Amino acid sequence: MAALPMVRVALLVAFSVFLTLILGFGLPSVLNLFARWCGFPEASVTESVVLLYALFVLYVAMPRLPRGTVKVEGKAVLITGCDTGFGLALAKHFHKLGFTVFAGCLFKDGEGAKELESLHSEKLKVVELDVCSEEQVSQALRFVTANLDELEKGLWAVVNNAGISTFGEVEFTTMDTYKQVSEVNLWGTIRVTKAFLPLIRRAKGRVVNIASMYGRMGNALRSPYCVSKYGVEAFSDCLRYEMKVWGVKVSVVEPGNFIVATGILTRDIVTTTAEKLWKEAPPGVQEDYGKAHFEQYMALMRSYCNSGQREIEPVLDDITDAITSERPYTRYNPMEPHWWIRMQIMTHLPAAISDRLYF
Repeated sequence: MAALPMVRVALLVAFSVFLTLILGFGLPSVLNLFARWCGFPEASVTESVVLLYALFVLYVAMPRLPRGTVKVEGKAVLITGCDTGFGLALAKHFHKLGFTVFAGCLFKDGEGAKELESLHSEKLKVVELDVCSEEQVSQALRFVTANLDELEKGLWAVVNNAGISTFGEVEFTTMDTYKQVSEVNLWGTIRVTKAFLPLIRRAKGRVVNIASMYGRMGNALRSPYCVSKYGVEAFSDCLRYEMKVWGVKVSVVEPGNFIVATGILTRDIVTTTAEKLWKEAPPGVQEDYGKAHFEQYMALMRSYCNSGQREIEPVLDDITDAITSERPYTRYNPMEPHWWIRMQIMTHLPAAISDRLYF
């Protein structure tokens, strides 16, 4: 195992040299052909590099360009998963912006619900909402319908934020775990969306689904979560195609690593999950993999507990743009640069290259 980092370094260096050669020799030729096709003088190598860098700055480095803002007055949003993390922060944030907020909380008497109710605002209403329950989703729909200021204007936005996460290698993960994670992350998103879509269509509003960078690329130990978030991505794409004729905008937000900011993974959670994984694994799997291998991966998960971005503002900003911009983006990527680069490599380059670089 000690040689693996050196192999990875060598591959990264080789890949960098390969890209340099491609950009140094191939790009000018391509740009020259393009320039001739457009009737412009041929570009030089220097001009090619400058143009490439300018495009990179426009795409990555520049602040988000203004695309118009909708009026907040009279608009209402439903947000699921408001007990903690992104959902709790979103409910307070959109209430501050002037929206009427229906904050779906799994636990009506939980700390998150109490914190929201302590604001004593007529424009912030806590709704008991388990996205896995058809009954509670129907009750939430009736509550929202009865409390909209102007029912004929519908509901402006639904933010499908409720979600859970777990980890574990495939052979250590039970089918019940796969079903549980997808029941919340995927089927919960679909269930809530289908229930509230008539109100959203009436408003020509927004559906914002919180996926993940792991909805675009897989990773070891994360298959239950990745499966559910890949599903959210596919569902969102299909819904966007269908809703275009209704004037409804559908956006996907793909957060990177916000473990520290949200507290979604702690050392206690890792310990509890590890004990469950080992206990439920078949004896043959335990024997084949061995305790040392298992503990090595659990130590890796513990090391992630203090990783990631410490503030959730990037996610709040992107969700706000998706709801308030006249022309929201299809996808938002609030993540650290190295995760964004990894996602581009894993989704655009051949798997033979990305697998060598990252696994």
